[in-house]
Amino acid sequence: MAKPKIVLAYSGGLDTTVAVPWLQEKYDADIITLTIDLGMVDLESIRQRALSIGALEALTVDGKDTLVNEFLFPSLQAGTIYEGQYPLATALGRPLIARYLVEAAREHAAYAIAHGCTGKGNDQVRLEVGIAALGPNIDVIAPIRDWGMSRDDEIEYGLARNLPINANRSRFSTDENLWGRSVEAGELEDPWLEPPEDAYDWTSSWSDTPDKPSYVEIHFECGVPKAVDGESMTGIDLINHLNTLAGRNGVGRIDHVENRLVGIKSREIYECPAATLLHTAHSSLEAMTLTKDQARTKARIAQEYADVIYNGLWFTAHRKDLDAYVQSTQRFVTGDVRVRMHKGTCTVVGRQAPKALYNYGLATYDRTDEFDHSSAEGFIKIYGLSVRTENQVQSD
Repeated sequence: MAKPKIVLAYSGGLDTTVAVPWLQEKYDADIITLTIDLGMVDLESIRQRALSIGALEALTVDGKDTLVNEFLFPSLQAGTIYEGQYPLATALGRPLIARYLVEAAREHAAYAIAHGCTGKGNDQVRLEVGIAALGPNIDVIAPIRDWGMSRDDEIEYGLARNLPINANRSRFSTDENLWGRSVEAGELEDPWLEPPEDAYDWTSSWSDTPDKPSYVEIHFECGVPKAVDGESMTGIDLINHLNTLAGRNGVGRIDHVENRLVGIKSREIYECPAATLLHTAHSSLEAMTLTKDQARTKARIAQEYADVIYNGLWFTAHRKDLDAYVQSTQRFVTGDVRVRMHKGTCTVVGRQAPKALYNYGLATYDRTDEFDHSSAEGFIKIYGLSVRTENQVQSD
C-alpha cells in the first residue's frame, strides 16, 4: 500500500533538513520537497541534498519572473513600505511560495503541506493563510513549531542520523530574495546595539563607498521600471543591476523595530538596495503626475496595502480592490527620474514626464510667468471667509 505524501517547503537549511526524517518517522509518509528560487538559490545543490536525505522527489521551481511581475512591481506601483521603512521583501515572497506549494500538493496527490517556520514569526501566518485560501482541503504541518526542539536539539537529531547539516551555529537568521535581505537574532535582538558590519552582505559600509556621488537614470512606464541609463532590461536584470549599483553606494540599509503580526516587537535589519532606490524614484515621478487628491488618497491606500501584504492577506478580494485603485493611478506615471547616490543616501535630482502636471509657465517667477495674479485677491477672500466669520462671531 502506498504511503501518504507530504510536500515540504525545503530551503536546504537546518530546520527543513531535519524535518524530512522527522516527518517520515512521525507520519509514516513519503516526503516530496519543493525548493523555489526567488533570486538567491542554487536549486540543483539543494535538490541533491533533499534526495540524499530520503526525499521521494525533490521538486524545484524558478519563480523569479513571477515574483517580479506579479508581486514586486505591483507592490512598487502601490508604494507599499511597512511602517515607513520596510519594502516587504520577505513578505512579498510568501504568498507565491504558498501558491507553488498548493500546486505541487495537488499535482502529486499530497494530503498535507509542511513548512519550517517557527511559532512566533510572521511567515507561519502568511504561508498557512495563503494555503488555506488556495487549498482549503490540504492539511498543514509545522514541524519546527510542533516538536518544540531548540536549534541544539535539531543539530543533535541531525547528526545522529548522519544528515548533511552545518553544526556551526550562525549568529544571525537570514532570508533573501530579489527584493531584499532580512537579518535577525544574535546581538541584533538588543535594539541599543549598533548592528555589526558582518550583519550586512549586499551593501557597502559608509567608509567603503565611493567618495564621489554616483548617478542613475530610471525610466518608468505606467509605474513599472523598464530601463536604466537608457538600456532596456527585464525586471530581474534591472533589480539585480540596481542591487549592485545601489549596494556599492551603501544605499538600502534599514534598522527597524517593527510590530509583528503575532503581537511582539522585533528588531530587524534589512538590506534592500534596489527596492529603496526604486521606491524613491517612483514616488518622485508620482509627484509629477498625480493630482494632490490622488497622491494623498494613494498614500493612505499604500499604508493599507502594506498591512495587507505584511499580514499575509494577499489572496483576498480586499487586495484586489486596492489593486484596482492603484492600477488606475498609474496610467500616466511614465517618465524618467535621475537619482544621486552617495554615502548611503539616494536623492532624486531630476524628473520628467510627458504627462506631467507640473507646468513651468505657471510655476516660474520670471518674465514668462503665465499665472493670473489678479485672481488671487478674490480667491483669498472666499478661501478665508469661514475663518473671518468664525473669529468675528466666536472670538474669546
